[in-house]
Amino acid sequence: MGSSPASAMCLKALLSTPCVEVVGVVTPPDRPVGRGKVVMPCPCKAFAVERGITSVITPDNVNSPESMAQLAEWRPDAIAVVAFGQFLKKPLLDLPPLGCINCHFSLLPKYRGAAPVVAAIAAGDRLTGVTVMKMGVGMDDGPILMQRYEPICLDTTGGMLMDDLAILGGVALSQTFKQISDGTLAAPVLQNDADATFAYKLKKSDGLIDWSAPVLVIDRKIRAYCPWPGSYTFLPERMRRKGNSGRLVVLKAEVAGRVAPEHRSAAPGTVIEIDDKFRPIVRCGDTALRLLVVKPEGSSEMTAAAFLRGRPLKPGDCLLNS
Repeated sequence: MGSSPASAMCLKALLSTPCVEVVGVVTPPDRPVGRGKVVMPCPCKAFAVERGITSVITPDNVNSPESMAQLAEWRPDAIAVVAFGQFLKKPLLDLPPLGCINCHFSLLPKYRGAAPVVAAIAAGDRLTGVTVMKMGVGMDDGPILMQRYEPICLDTTGGMLMDDLAILGGVALSQTFKQISDGTLAAPVLQNDADATFAYKLKKSDGLIDWSAPVLVIDRKIRAYCPWPGSYTFLPERMRRKGNSGRLVVLKAEVAGRVAPEHRSAAPGTVIEIDDKFRPIVRCGDTALRLLVVKPEGSSEMTAAAFLRGRPLKPGDCLLNS
């Protein structure tokens, strides 16, 4: 059961695991995507179809009698669940003899919930990983079957880390089922609920940059929220083109270092300097941030220098929160 590219990667790993036979795939229904609202399958379904899997169902509610009947007909020994997006109720959790086995992209009990990868980068963690667990009725609180580790580098983005964890998750799931099959899997480890933290589902509005925050917090947020939901600010009124809001997504930035004495009284969000490579430096709550790659509303991704050639921000201009 899955939906995302990471789900597809884990399915790919299971299809290559000798002791595993995939008897069916469950994904969310096809949805309209893009500006043209073309109805498309999720990445997991698209991959399953590409690999010739014909036993695919796409229920709105996987706990419905119809879905349960189909799952019972497949008679799975276990159900692997990766970024599926629907809650599984107890009758479904109890359907396969070996239970429902979830791959979660954090080192549980840290970052239970929908956005663990973003949360780890935004918090400044240097280490994360994947957890394979037997699912219970609570949110990511089941006993741990296996954990594998992944470092977070100083330039890691949310997208980069998710790609790495998808591969690691596929390996961990494959290893888990191999060890279940040959009887070598270690005893499950119960999670300590007192140590649990939560990473709730993000909204696009969560990406708004608060320039009064410390520069390291802003830098981590920009990396964590790339590619989605994206970290953004708003251009000064005089630079907004007719018909758009002036939203400017910041895709890449770096800490600019110390702030010169003459700029220390500048309000957060103020462009205090254009550097020798024609890149804006923006005052933050403590020091300053250099913008490197941006995406203006209605335009493609571009370097900050290329953006300034078309819309020349000047020292003293202020990036806004609306």
